[in-house]
Amino acid sequence: MTSSPLRFGPFFLESRLAVGGTSEVYLARPADATSELPPRVIVKRLLPHFAADAEGRTMFEREAKLHTAIEHENVVTVYNAGVDDSGEPYLAMEYIDGVDGYRLLRRLRQENQTLSTGVSVHVAHEVLRALESVHNARGATGEPLGIVHRDVSPSNIYLSKDGRVKLGDFGIARSLSRMSLRSEAGQVLKGKFAYLAPEQVAGEDADHRADLFSLATVLAEMLLNQPLFPGGGQLAVLLAIRDCKTEALDALKEDLPGGLYDVMKKALARSPSDRYASAAEFAQALAPFEADPAVARRDLAQRVAWVEATGASTDTMRAVRESVSAMRAVRPEPVTAPPPAPAPAPAPARPAELDAGSPSQKKTGQYTLLPSFVKFADGTRAGPWTFAKLVEALATGAVGRGDSIDYMSRGMRPIEEIEDLARFLAPVTPTTGKLGGPGAPDFHDDLTQGGMLPVLMRVLAQQESGVLFAERPKAEGGDGAKKELYFLSGKLHHVASTNASELLGEYLVRRGKLAREELDLALAVLPRYGGRMGDTLISLGLVGPVDVFRAIREQGRDRVAEIFSWSSGHVSFYRNHDMPHVDFPLDLDLPTLMLAGLEAAKPAGVPVEEYRMRIDDVIEPGDGATGNELFTLADVTWPPVVARVRALVTEPRLLREVISSATKVGGTTADDVLRALDILIAARLIVWS
Repeated sequence: MTSSPLRFGPFFLESRLAVGGTSEVYLARPADATSELPPRVIVKRLLPHFAADAEGRTMFEREAKLHTAIEHENVVTVYNAGVDDSGEPYLAMEYIDGVDGYRLLRRLRQENQTLSTGVSVHVAHEVLRALESVHNARGATGEPLGIVHRDVSPSNIYLSKDGRVKLGDFGIARSLSRMSLRSEAGQVLKGKFAYLAPEQVAGEDADHRADLFSLATVLAEMLLNQPLFPGGGQLAVLLAIRDCKTEALDALKEDLPGGLYDVMKKALARSPSDRYASAAEFAQALAPFEADPAVARRDLAQRVAWVEATGASTDTMRAVRESVSAMRAVRPEPVTAPPPAPAPAPAPARPAELDAGSPSQKKTGQYTLLPSFVKFADGTRAGPWTFAKLVEALATGAVGRGDSIDYMSRGMRPIEEIEDLARFLAPVTPTTGKLGGPGAPDFHDDLTQGGMLPVLMRVLAQQESGVLFAERPKAEGGDGAKKELYFLSGKLHHVASTNASELLGEYLVRRGKLAREELDLALAVLPRYGGRMGDTLISLGLVGPVDVFRAIREQGRDRVAEIFSWSSGHVSFYRNHDMPHVDFPLDLDLPTLMLAGLEAAKPAGVPVEEYRMRIDDVIEPGDGATGNELFTLADVTWPPVVARVRALVTEPRLLREVISSATKVGGTTADDVLRALDILIAARLIVWS
């Protein structure tokens, strides 16, 4: 900005307040003195490269459409949406003279102060009033829009100088109407990950109850004066959200008014069905703990004035101090007679391709490490290997217990004694002697007989904990394949594979989330992050934390789904095998894995062909007996298409009729129905009459 206001459409832009990933926000005034708009407004405009992009303009127009559909005193008002003379779109919105929740909470933490419980609840109550309006918004013809905000976080909660609370920024909001869902196909969630709901983190369907979880997270932060889900890294935060680890709130239980803890725990339930059904219901549960609204507004007004009065000077001085400290840290110390530098060690040979090409490739040069050498238990040797090659060999089982390594020229030692590498080894227990045997398995199945579906159904029915070894012979798959599936109480905990292409980095490259040269850079610096590819990619800014989180879960799912396509092989299960240490336990439900596996093994057209001769046979409900007195498959939460097929078979019906009824739901095909039928038959919840 220059010293003079900039003319933009019907406004003068006076100062730029913020820049986001797709847009920038200005404080502005109407150019027409007779305008009915307030003298100060906010103008939001797309950044140039997004303004020139059709998809970026579509997202901006959608935000305008959704935001203007909502009129409520606790929602930031959008006065109008339009384009300037050059066709650039903009939004003109209400200017809130005050601060956002993020700035207030940051100042409170810096000064070791807190909001009272009553005032914190009042803020949450006002946001819930806004959300009730958002979730119940209707279109011009009265149809429900089904809007989900998806970004309820402190920075989108605005506090004015007179103590009012408003919810703003519908930049990633979406409508659940069918038309809007089609228009949003492929959109990536961009909400602030520390305030996401578990289903958003996992990439599952999310409705208005995700907003309620996010608001409960913000309220917990106000009560705790610290984020509810802190962690040592972004993946750790996402794991804590997925598992709903609320230990910080649990520790505060005795200091909260009686009953408030229970309200918070319900709002923070992992399953949406266990949370409050609506914003109004959540607000009603909080009402007994809210301060008098007039008193709360006065307190907030004083807090806002305090933040604005101290913020600028304090932030400026802090920046100055940090700058001076940084300069002192790099200032060379005077030395009268510097000692002679030792002769540099000869650099190991580097592949030529790392010395040319993209900037990412060139960066790897500064991270060159000494190579390592492997001595296998049978006396054979291999090397030189990079650290990345070592990690790959450990992850795929090519190197394991009994082997020795000269790790970065530090001398040959058993791998178990090298801390950097031993963490990748799977445990050994008396049950199996060593991975893959010897020892009698608790059950053994030939995959040529019934495939993988009945195996997983057995693990689910018995709520098993243990390890399943799956092996495919070399004749079918070249080098063959081995996988280790670890289960904990009937859920998938971890998957290990001998297939190097299934490692996280390669998986992301195949999915188009990571360029090959970016993976090369990550592999070069992998030792700095303890061999953890996910943390490496996030720290380098190559892949976002939510994308890494979801990729790890999808990778685990796909590793299991691939076994469904094996035409031969066998599996052996060892009960109560120790779980390996993993930084990212998958915690995947088996019914979803079954459906993914059947889709991999039976692509479009195959299920219909398999069932063609039985289309006029009768199916009926089964008992779902498992032999487990404490658990029944009838109580399992099945994927939507499986639950839909089961609900259609409450009495004997022709298979043709069931397919016809189930495919009336948009997007469901006959193949989908028949894969669901496979699962229900395996569970004995549906049987042939």
